[in-house]
Amino acid sequence: MNRRVVITGLGVVAPNGVGLDAFTDAIKNGLSGIKHDSELERLQFSCQISGKPEISTELSLNYFSELELRNFNSSGILYGVIAGIDAWKDAGLAIENNKEPDWDSGTIFGTGTSGIDKFRESIYKIDDLQTRRLGSTAVAQTMNSGVSAYLGGKLGLGNQVTTNSSACTTGTESILMAYERIKLGQAKRIVAGSTSDSGPYIWGGFDAMRVCTFKHNQSPEEGSRPMSATASGFVPGSGAGAMVIEDLESALKRGATIYAEILGGNVNSGGQRGLGTMTAPNPVAVKKCINDALLNAGVNANEIDVINGHLTATSKDSLEIQNWSEALNRKGKHFPYINSLKSMVGHCLSGAGSIESVAAVLQLHQGIIFPNINCEDLNPDITAIIDESQIPMKLIHKDIQIVAKASFGFGDVNGCVIFKKFIK
Repeated sequence: MNRRVVITGLGVVAPNGVGLDAFTDAIKNGLSGIKHDSELERLQFSCQISGKPEISTELSLNYFSELELRNFNSSGILYGVIAGIDAWKDAGLAIENNKEPDWDSGTIFGTGTSGIDKFRESIYKIDDLQTRRLGSTAVAQTMNSGVSAYLGGKLGLGNQVTTNSSACTTGTESILMAYERIKLGQAKRIVAGSTSDSGPYIWGGFDAMRVCTFKHNQSPEEGSRPMSATASGFVPGSGAGAMVIEDLESALKRGATIYAEILGGNVNSGGQRGLGTMTAPNPVAVKKCINDALLNAGVNANEIDVINGHLTATSKDSLEIQNWSEALNRKGKHFPYINSLKSMVGHCLSGAGSIESVAAVLQLHQGIIFPNINCEDLNPDITAIIDESQIPMKLIHKDIQIVAKASFGFGDVNGCVIFKKFIK
């Protein structure tokens, strides 16, 4: 009953590129999407820079009607719907208004919160005794599963339509959930991905925790510095990534473009035991997650060509490198190439895993390894473990076979997925 599972469509809404072509160009050229944020400055945040996708009303009208956009105030749903529909179209699938749902297709689209600005708007109206003026879509915009519900309706999906939520691991987890469902023959295709709202009401808690950088308010593009000796915290970001994950037989029958194959993966938790806490990873669990992912995928540690890390530009970067090195038993020049998309987009929170997975898959499909930026001054704790040649700072053209993508989130939760260049 186990089936081969492939990726046939990609969609992305990222701070450095909205749409697959713009995003691909940005990651190849090391283009940052991080800018000064006047709203964060007005609200006296310590960190006054952010990574936020630029979505025009004109673009939004390609995905929503004017009526739907009236009183619409949920950036995460907007990002997720754009990415999801783009992935669907990229897979060569039509949007049809059939009377019957598409029983073979579904969506697993994660988020951390939904419509936080809509929540704020609604709270003020309720407090002003204007409950009846909330509008008919207030619930759909603020329920966590709003993004999957909107996608389900727009695409007519009749299989599983759901939303998962596991902090920064959300997107990686959604891909693995879709992989399992298709592998077991319970669906032919799933739009898998994740999204995150923009704005101060999402990012404020992190600023209060002092985990966001405040040293680059005058030099935004230099602010996100994974693996750098001068990393001073992450830059808050937002956006969405999506992929159509499909049964190989169905993909071949349709003559679809196949970007990559998913070999397997693993999700686990450190249980906030040992060194693990609500905000810090348990290294034992991280290494177990990586090793179990390799076991599930049937891949040897020496076969990993590239790691697309979590690497947030905090003090935990060197610990992540150490965990990878010990899990794979590889170090120095024998360590795989490793990169962090967060150097260009910041930390997109619940959207991070899926946006970064799109970037990981593009590397396999195009035979590239995208550069890290802002880490010319590599952290010496990292270069003591791996050779600096394995941390590319310029685009590398190379035929790579296997990429490991991992995410580690608040709550001490972990996810690792193994992508492979597709070979029939």
